[in-house]
Amino acid sequence: MATTASLSFSLPQRILHWLTAGLVFFNLLLPDGMNAWNRSMKQTGAASAEQVTSANIHAYAGIAILVLVAVRLMLRHVQGVPAAPAAEPAIFRSVAKISEWTLYLLLLVMPLTGAAAYYLGYEVAGDLHADVLKAVLWAVVGLHVLGALAHQFYWKTNVLRRMTVG
Repeated sequence: MATTASLSFSLPQRILHWLTAGLVFFNLLLPDGMNAWNRSMKQTGAASAEQVTSANIHAYAGIAILVLVAVRLMLRHVQGVPAAPAAEPAIFRSVAKISEWTLYLLLLVMPLTGAAAYYLGYEVAGDLHADVLKAVLWAVVGLHVLGALAHQFYWKTNVLRRMTVG
């Protein structure tokens, strides 16, 4: 993995971060189209055109998340990332590293389990996707946001700045 002395993430890394975040929140907050499609398929074996369209939008956003995260990981490997701020206690650096990689893993596994359910009909994958992984993702995203806020307001580091304006 490349290392960098940079104090912020590159512009492409920042753009990919925020595009990914937007799509993740879109799919977490607005899964109704996929839920309606799923209910209809279970109850009647068919779905309306509107339900299929809504489900497809959810699925396409998930596929976009998968692609964006794969590109982010490649950029991370090539360009590296800024070092953790010195003001952050070692235990929190460890928690940050674990939650960061857990988040990457979830952002890869969520679209894959969703696709396995939607496109291949694996109901177990859909249950895992919509119930277990979704709850874990919410928790990890919450931890990620809390960590960023702790850096900004408690440790007064540049963590938010390096992922926003650079």
